Amino acid sequence: MRVLGISGSLRAASINSALLRVAMRLAPPEVTLTVFPGVGGLPLFNPDLETQLPPQVSALHAAVAASDALLFASPEYAHGVTGSIKNTLDWLVGFEPFVYKHVAVLNASPRAHHADVALRETLKTMSAVIVEAASVSIPLLGAHLTEEGMVQDPMISSAIRGSLLALRDAVVRGQPGQGPASPLP
Repeated sequence: MRVLGISGSLRAASINSALLRVAMRLAPPEVTLTVFPGVGGLPLFNPDLETQLPPQVSALHAAVAASDALLFASPEYAHGVTGSIKNTLDWLVGFEPFVYKHVAVLNASPRAHHADVALRETLKTMSAVIVEAASVSIPLLGAHLTEEGMVQDPMISSAIRGSLLALRDAVVRGQPGQGPASPLP
C-alpha cells in the first residue's frame, strides 16, 4: 500500500515533518510511505492556472493519484491551519483522484485542536474519507526529541505504527459506496 505524507510546515526543524519522516521509518513492510517534498514550492492557488498546471502542481497531483492513502501532519497558526497546507489542499479541490481518498491526520501538539478541527473540516468538505482510528495526537511539542528519539520512544513509535496499521486496514476494507479498496501489493 502506498501512503503519501504531507506536512503543513515549511520550517527546517518542523516536528510535523519529523513526525512524517519517523512514520516512514516505522511503517510496516506492506506500507510504503513517502513524504511529498514540494509543498513549499507550490505556487499560490489561482484557478486561472488550472488549465495549464504548473509543474509543481502536476507533481502533487501525480503523487496523490499514485497513493492509496494520505497522511497529514500540520501545525496550528493563529487557531487555524497553515497557509501552506491550505494552499496544498486548494490545489486538490476538484482533483478527481482525491475524492474518497483515505486520509489520516497526525497532530504533534494536542493543544493545537483548532487546526486539527479545521483541517478535518476541509478534508471532509473535499470528500476525503477520514480514518479516525488512524488520526492520533502525539504530544511532541516541547518534548525536544530527535527523530531517533521518537523512533526509540515506545509510546510514540506504538502510536505511529498503530496509526499506519489502522490506515492500512481501512484502505484494505474500503468504505461502502466509496469505490473499491486498493489491494495490497
